[in-house]
Amino acid sequence: MHQPSNNKPDTIAAIATPVGRGGVGVIRISGRDLAGLVKQLTSRVVAPRVASLATIRDEAGNALDQVLTLYFPAPASFTGEDVIELQGHGGPAVMQALLARCLALGCRLARAGEFTERAFLNDKLDLVEAEAVVDMIDAASVEAVKSAARSLAGEFSARIHGLVARLTELRMHVEACIDFPEEEIDPADRAAQRTKLQQIRDDWDILAREAKQGAVLRDGLTVALIGRPNVGKSSLLNRLAGDEVAIVTPIAGTTRDQVRATIHIEGVPIHLIDTAGLRETNDIVERIGIDRTWAAVERAGAALLICEAGEAVGVAEAQIAAKLPARLPTAWVYNKIDLFGRTQSRQNDKDGTASIHLSALSGDGVDTLRAWLLETAGWTPTGGGVFMARQRHLVALQQAKTHLDLAGVVAEQFELFAEELRLAQHALSSITGEFTPDDLLGEIFGKFCIGK
Repeated sequence: MHQPSNNKPDTIAAIATPVGRGGVGVIRISGRDLAGLVKQLTSRVVAPRVASLATIRDEAGNALDQVLTLYFPAPASFTGEDVIELQGHGGPAVMQALLARCLALGCRLARAGEFTERAFLNDKLDLVEAEAVVDMIDAASVEAVKSAARSLAGEFSARIHGLVARLTELRMHVEACIDFPEEEIDPADRAAQRTKLQQIRDDWDILAREAKQGAVLRDGLTVALIGRPNVGKSSLLNRLAGDEVAIVTPIAGTTRDQVRATIHIEGVPIHLIDTAGLRETNDIVERIGIDRTWAAVERAGAALLICEAGEAVGVAEAQIAAKLPARLPTAWVYNKIDLFGRTQSRQNDKDGTASIHLSALSGDGVDTLRAWLLETAGWTPTGGGVFMARQRHLVALQQAKTHLDLAGVVAEQFELFAEELRLAQHALSSITGEFTPDDLLGEIFGKFCIGK
């Protein structure tokens, strides 16, 4: 549990709706003992949790806007403090005027993520649930929305807490053996300890697999489209994106700078980068584009090496392939099968490299490429629900696995066994925020938008 500060915190305020014009805009306020502020703003007593129509006026008594006022006294609010929401007309000038009035009455402009940070510090949310708030806002597919909703509802946290509770129980049993060394340990008890550890390890495996799926759904895969000029990279980008996002002409070297598009396949974001064609050139601008191509390859999670289906792999393609990072999953994409009388197909080489024959023009074989992209991203459709997860969660889960594995090795040495169980607990608890340094909290909440 997080201990709120004994000092009275600032009262914070911010516009909670996006910048721009809209039918409704919301000002959010959070602090302690805000009943007086509600009355100052609305010139009336507002009943808790009842929408009340009120006119907000400036210091001179001029009307700024008619708003619906909602007052949520602590602790039954999002932040755990008193919360006020003013729902007014959604024009930028109106919102700024209402916010200025709140600041004039003693509120401070909230930092990015400060409302959710206060909810975390007041034990209204754990860290996984807090992160799910921004994941819900950033979700770009229905699948991502559902996944974030599961994390926000506490499904991921409940699984973590369940593992921690079982580790605690096992650790207590082991420490009892340490505290009473004169008691002879029944071999059956030792076997039971090992069985419980293996059961925890098995459940960790399931949780880790599901967390990896959530991370894929959140982060997706960045893919660089590379190859010689005029092999159809831009046409393939347009086909995958379902839109004319890149210029296509018969002129070699049309694409000189990167063209980016994000598509979703089964809800998984695939970030595509169309790059300049790779060739020897004296054109300064084109050479800059080629340098950027290789920079994009270094940052990518996969590459599509595109060539024409009617040609044997030439020296140029071989040279390009030789320069690709060894770690980079790469598919050889043989485009323009419609021109050369080829059929769509996919073969996997002994080293796992895929060769896919397709037509960006007609779309034949593109579904095969989509399937390869999902496989490479690590997406495996499951019958159950996926919860949203982040890279820091995966790192902590891996740390817990390391200590669970070591616990199995030293299980006959009770002091070491108990310590490895404790370290596994600590790693898992860092996911939900029980043991999280302040600088990490600042980094997490600093990525939120103002008003959240």
